[in-house]
Amino acid sequence: MSLFWRIFLLNAAVVVVAMALLLGPYVTVSKHVRLGEAEVVVSGAAAMLVINALLVRFLGLAPLNRLSQAMTTADLTRREARAAVVGTGEVADLTRTFHSMLDRLESERAASSARILGAQEAERQRIARELHDEVGQTLTAVLLQLKHAADRAPAALSDELRLAQETTRGSLDEIRRIARALRPGLLEELGLASALRALAAEFTLPGLTVRHRIDRGLPPLDPESELVLYRIAQEALTNLARHSGATQAELRLRPGPEGLVELLISDNGKGLGQAPEGNGLRGMRERALLSGAELSFGSGPYGGTEVRLVIATMAGSPA
Repeated sequence: MSLFWRIFLLNAAVVVVAMALLLGPYVTVSKHVRLGEAEVVVSGAAAMLVINALLVRFLGLAPLNRLSQAMTTADLTRREARAAVVGTGEVADLTRTFHSMLDRLESERAASSARILGAQEAERQRIARELHDEVGQTLTAVLLQLKHAADRAPAALSDELRLAQETTRGSLDEIRRIARALRPGLLEELGLASALRALAAEFTLPGLTVRHRIDRGLPPLDPESELVLYRIAQEALTNLARHSGATQAELRLRPGPEGLVELLISDNGKGLGQAPEGNGLRGMRERALLSGAELSFGSGPYGGTEVRLVIATMAGSPA
């Protein structure tokens, strides 16, 4: 039923009921209206208006209210059920139009995000190569020159040169670490399992121990899915180390049902609480959404936060 006829018939029903009461034997009005009769008529009109308002509010406009709530809570970064389409009237057409708009926005957002993430990965690889090839080689040459100078310098000056040599070596190690974070070479050379083990070892610092449990017999994954798993694990461990206050964490990769792979990262920190999602969590959701994976955040077995990512493998992907 269209919105017009829905409201019209509700109003008509209220008017008909009011007329039936006035014309019936229960309510009578004299030629000269008495005070009691005026009170009855005014009360009846007020009751009619209240009933009409309630019927229109909760019956006539209920579909619009549901659609308005769906529009208010719509989030393109989360997979949520669409508002139900009921009937064939204007509200149903409006709901279908809203669904079509959401589908188009999701498609455009996915394409745009894929281009952005692709450009971001390419830029990371370019910067990592420049750090490794240009800056790394330059610092290596500086180390050799400092060593050569320290071997021939007087004792007092030699100590200062060796201190500068150690400082340069520390800077070189830090640049190599940044380059590995920007471009996970282990992922390309040795595979996902080795890259995740190295990632867990990298975040094992004084005050924080990250254990890893990677099951054997994992089904094959395409390179894009492996990169999604690695980047989400990297971002989850970064957030964990910076904000959780945890002392213990576990990274686990295991096969799931129906050709799926499940990544679990849990800690014993303070949890997410009521804090709003930052750029890190939104970036993780974006990556998961683009790859068709399911990402969730919740309470972990150790009292802190658990990040859970479920992604389809090559065997479990739809044809």
